[in-house]
Amino acid sequence: MEPLAAEVWVTDPAFEHVLLVKHRVRGWVPPGGKVEPGEAPRAAAARELLEETGLRTELLPEPAAVAVRSYRADWSPTLGLSYAAIVGRDVPLVGEQNQPAAWFRLDTGWDSVFPEDRERIRAHARRLAAGRAVGSH
Repeated sequence: MEPLAAEVWVTDPAFEHVLLVKHRVRGWVPPGGKVEPGEAPRAAAARELLEETGLRTELLPEPAAVAVRSYRADWSPTLGLSYAAIVGRDVPLVGEQNQPAAWFRLDTGWDSVFPEDRERIRAHARRLAAGRAVGSH
């Protein structure tokens, strides 16, 4: 099986913040990780979110994005599925040891080895916000 990863783009209900975890090598990234053999990607995303932030929440029905990237120079390219969730910023976070979780404003930058993710996450938050605005009329 090809390497497979899953992550969760968590935004607040106002779509102004994103929840990230501080990876020791990659910088600030969405919670996520490897999909284990026999595990569904959506289940892996929810598991990684719980392990890395303490959050147990419903993921939105549609995946947010797909990417193929190398997480390390000596690894094969990995197919990564990004899911989304909306969580209030008042929910307590429990990060893993030496890997804190924190909210970042979407209109600011954050240090990451995947700088292209900033605009991908911002664009997804704008789509979610626009969909919520349409749905509320």
